[in-house]
Amino acid sequence: MLPLPNIQTDGVAFSRKEEGNQLFPVFIKLNQLRTLLIGAGTIGLEKLNAILNNSQYARVTVVAAAVSPEFRLFLADHPNIKLKEKSFDADDLNNIDIVFAATNDNDLNEEIRFAAQNRGLLINVADKPELCDFYLGSIVQKGDLKIAISTNGKSPTIAKRLKQILNESLPAELDTTLQNMSALRQTLNGDFAVKVKKLNKVTESLINPKKSFLATNINWLIWLSLVFLLTTVGFTLWNTEPEFQSFLIHIDPLFYWFLGAGFVFAMIDGAIGMSYGVTSASFSLAMGLPPASASMAIHISEVLSNGIAGWMHFRMGNVNWKLFKLLIIPAIVGAVLGAYLLSSLEHYSQYTKPIVAIYTLVLGGIILMKAFNIRRKRAENKIKKIGVLGFFGGFIDAAFGGGWGSIVLSSLIAGGRHPLFSLGTVKISRFFIATLSSLTFFTMLGGRYWEAVLGLIIGSALASPIAAKVSNKISAKTIMVAVGIIVMLVSARSVILFILKLI
Repeated sequence: MLPLPNIQTDGVAFSRKEEGNQLFPVFIKLNQLRTLLIGAGTIGLEKLNAILNNSQYARVTVVAAAVSPEFRLFLADHPNIKLKEKSFDADDLNNIDIVFAATNDNDLNEEIRFAAQNRGLLINVADKPELCDFYLGSIVQKGDLKIAISTNGKSPTIAKRLKQILNESLPAELDTTLQNMSALRQTLNGDFAVKVKKLNKVTESLINPKKSFLATNINWLIWLSLVFLLTTVGFTLWNTEPEFQSFLIHIDPLFYWFLGAGFVFAMIDGAIGMSYGVTSASFSLAMGLPPASASMAIHISEVLSNGIAGWMHFRMGNVNWKLFKLLIIPAIVGAVLGAYLLSSLEHYSQYTKPIVAIYTLVLGGIILMKAFNIRRKRAENKIKKIGVLGFFGGFIDAAFGGGWGSIVLSSLIAGGRHPLFSLGTVKISRFFIATLSSLTFFTMLGGRYWEAVLGLIIGSALASPIAAKVSNKISAKTIMVAVGIIVMLVSARSVILFILKLI
């Protein structure tokens, strides 16, 4: 065994202090090793108890000049433990594999540590973390399942509390499950990959227990009830209220187009986790909406969905509040500025529309690349300029109708941030960005194209509870390829039409 670099202090070798928890968790077969315990008082009895509780067949030799009555009483029930009533000397380390020093004499403990280290032996010194090569963690055991907890020697009390929590949380029947899995494993044939697949299928019920028909389909039953109620109310009003019938007939067809589009785009977004903004922007431009009005419709329709998503991530603890603070203010400033500039250029929509179309054309290409994994960005260090990223993402998102997730979320994850916390933080940030950019658009533009706005809101709301179910049935790659191609074709059409007008 290669010793760690050491610092010599008053003749005693101490391990150099490292930052963070440098411990490597291992489970040692003490029943196959020769163990030496120095000390037979209260501390020694505690160490011996810990050893035998975890390895009842451990081969332990105890060396001590004085033996407490409690220790002798313990040895009477454990005749396999060897006791040498003598003072410690270096020869006691002969034919020994691992050492425990449990005396109340600090000078003796340091002497034992020095002698063990010279022989390349691992040693644990009671209540002296700086002299230890390894620690004894708090142990949670349920039959053959054993969990060790370590606080790097900082707080045994915390380790003890965690042990209590796990002991209460893990059922005793878990060992029965473990034995059954072991027996099942012995019956499986095939290579390692085949066995893993079979075991995964069997253990899936542990995290996805079988539910009743009502519990499994409660969401569908609720939505079917609501649809039935609305259909009945609508049919009744249609036949009994002429004003209601006249209202529906005279609604601008734009509402129905955007109702269907909002539903489809929200379904796509739920299936692949992206592209609502770019698909909505491409469709809005193709339907003749100016870029500012299109962006307003998109952002207003996203306020509710992102508010709910952000609240859910908050409840699940998926929000990195430090990252949120760095991101939110620059993002809001960028979004409001982008919304203001785009609204101010509403009268020049014939020029801004091709710019937005080029942007969506590029995003369509990015979606295709992600579908085929053409390019994967990796970074060794976390992205540092969070504020700049937030401002740029907010501005582009408001000015071009979408791109917050594509720009900010992908950059954070590629820059080394945790995907789950990045997603939660980006979602809750998106709520505030969508809200303030929508207010800016509405203040500048008023209620233009309200049919499109209302259609997107209702369509996306109807699709939200269904999207998750559908996402499990359809290949995400297929959807991404289709979306990428459609977005690129629609965007290219807008660019080409603009060029033909100039010619």
